[in-house]
Amino acid sequence: MNGRFKASGGAVGGGLLVAGTTSDAGKSVVTAGICRWLARQGVRVAPFKAQNMSLNSFVTREGAEIGRAQAMQAAAARVEPTALMNPVLLKPGSDRSSQVVLLGKAVGELSARGYHAGRQEQLLGTVTDCLQELRRTHDAVICEGAGSPAEINLRRTDIVNMGLARAARIPVMVVGDIDRGGVFASFFGTTALLSKEDQALVAGYLVNKFRGDVTLLEPGLEMLRGLTGRQTLGVLPFSHGLGIDEEDGLRVSLRGAVRESVVAPPHGAEVLRVAVAAVPLMSNFTDVDALAAEPGVVVRFVDRAEELADADLVVLPGTRGTVRALEWLRERGLADAVARRAAEGRPVLGICGGYQMLGERIEDDVESKAGTVDGLGLLPVRVRFAAEKTLARPVGEALGEPVAGYEIHHGVAEVTGGDETFLSDGQGRSLDGCRAGSVWGTHWHGSLESDGFRRAFLRRVAADAGRAFVPAPDTSFATLREEQLDRLGDLIEEHADTAALLRLIEEGVPEGLPFVPPGAP
Repeated sequence: MNGRFKASGGAVGGGLLVAGTTSDAGKSVVTAGICRWLARQGVRVAPFKAQNMSLNSFVTREGAEIGRAQAMQAAAARVEPTALMNPVLLKPGSDRSSQVVLLGKAVGELSARGYHAGRQEQLLGTVTDCLQELRRTHDAVICEGAGSPAEINLRRTDIVNMGLARAARIPVMVVGDIDRGGVFASFFGTTALLSKEDQALVAGYLVNKFRGDVTLLEPGLEMLRGLTGRQTLGVLPFSHGLGIDEEDGLRVSLRGAVRESVVAPPHGAEVLRVAVAAVPLMSNFTDVDALAAEPGVVVRFVDRAEELADADLVVLPGTRGTVRALEWLRERGLADAVARRAAEGRPVLGICGGYQMLGERIEDDVESKAGTVDGLGLLPVRVRFAAEKTLARPVGEALGEPVAGYEIHHGVAEVTGGDETFLSDGQGRSLDGCRAGSVWGTHWHGSLESDGFRRAFLRRVAADAGRAFVPAPDTSFATLREEQLDRLGDLIEEHADTAALLRLIEEGVPEGLPFVPPGAP
């Protein structure tokens, strides 16, 4: 199969931009699925997203910060993630401003108006250079758009949708979520709102999350082709549990949302209930996915103190606004509820910003600029925010098991006591975090993905909580993720027109795509 593509290191490789009629239409999942399908054909493929707005991020081996969705897409493509795959990452600090991460390093804060007023347009050259380098070293690059390409108010400064497609001359496939309804109008309206030059790159559509008999959909697809001159390249069925790491970092509350977990019953006599505080600007809440993958572990996001009552473990997750999250915990009575748990010897885990909140005090002249603020006082830790962000991929051990993780934080923790080191180097020297009673804290994201450590930690939690819960001895989080990515690849292989997709990726934009009036104003 890969003989049809250019040899790596030669001419520029093929490309495709996966756009969407809306945010959350399924662009990330489809991009990952295409990457896995191509990788299984022996194609050297890479993912790419020019600009990503997300509080879920990852650290590459070279110490660059990129969106977690691109890291997962790289895993789908079976390549190592790099900063080239997500050159611009925006990390919201409020509804109106974001930290700008360029080529993996934070370069400052900008308001939305300031970014779209000039800074974004200036980054187009950087973005296209990164894409060009990936296309030079890979057979194909599958690009993910953002939001909708028909956001006509932002078209002039666009570098992630049609602006990128025009600059790189790559075809565009538009994904629509039929589960939301209105997918035909969304496909037609998206196309008709683009300029003639942009429309010339829109090569087809992909229906996502279809339920029912696809033959009932076919007459509409034929009418859509008659109206637009563009074919539908596939109809993907609705399937639970296929979402990869989310990008949405602006949801203030996820109360009532339960992380999807395996169907298997608990290995022991009882389940273990985990409550995750849905703090403002929550970041890397994907840390709890490894808990949800354990048979018998029920993970729920909460924002009310009474919802902690039956929890066996409370998790304070990472956040882009530690001081703001502290205020939120106190306003809602969650801070007092967590303190009562700690006094009763009931387990609490803080990760990154959550770890910082559990400490005695926070000195923050960087993120919130609030100065010195009292923490929850449940861990003997003092935190000072540094201007330089810590980005690392540490390894160590905890509870006698190997642990790997990644760090993304401005806060520098000084541990002044505690019952034991959380993470050490195997020689007893502390690397990060601490424990005091049943309260644990660490800056390391992703540590719970280490299977042996996760099982050991859950055994401690179950013992402290008085639950007859036993972790399954054979749960492999990495294997479950691989199976999930293979399922995405199966969706593309079984339900998309793969021959048409290959032609687009290899040969580029088809000639003679008709203009759909009225076009952009």
